Amino acid sequence: MPDQERRHTIAVLVDNEPGVLARVIGLFSGRGYNIESLTVAEVDEANGLSRINIVTTGTPLVVEQIRSLLAKLVPVHRVLDLTLSGTHVERELALVKVSGDRERLIEALRIADFMHARLVASSPKSLVFEATGGPDELDAFIELLRPIEVSRAGIVAIGRGDAVLSTDRLKSEQTNPKPMSVKKASER
Repeated sequence: MPDQERRHTIAVLVDNEPGVLARVIGLFSGRGYNIESLTVAEVDEANGLSRINIVTTGTPLVVEQIRSLLAKLVPVHRVLDLTLSGTHVERELALVKVSGDRERLIEALRIADFMHARLVASSPKSLVFEATGGPDELDAFIELLRPIEVSRAGIVAIGRGDAVLSTDRLKSEQTNPKPMSVKKASER
């Protein structure tokens, strides 16, 4: 169905400056859109650029509106819907704490070994594991352990094929602009 909601991972290349993240989040909250996962990190210190990975759910029309509105924000250089751009890789990090008696902790160690999680802290009554993987893998790991505490870092994603959100491409497009490239509003 064309109007069916679907999960989308959107990558956004922005200026690394105060207030940019608040503007991006404000765009979502002001229109009642939900952000399911959000990660932000500087990816190009020399040019002062950060990458924002946003996971949201919506109909094709809603997601296109989100993408279009993001592209119009002044500190945004590029917007790429990784879900529509072809295959991509998603990973997430979680710290998971479990507690219990000796038998419970031994069982937790077995589960962690099976799920390729790493023990990062321990005490006589609790263990903390670091797990990385796709969101579904982490959900399964967390469910198996039935932890007392979980901290998840959010999804990071990157395209597998030709879909690129890179500063090198951005530089070449600024010197040789293409008609449909996404640029800052001030450069249009």
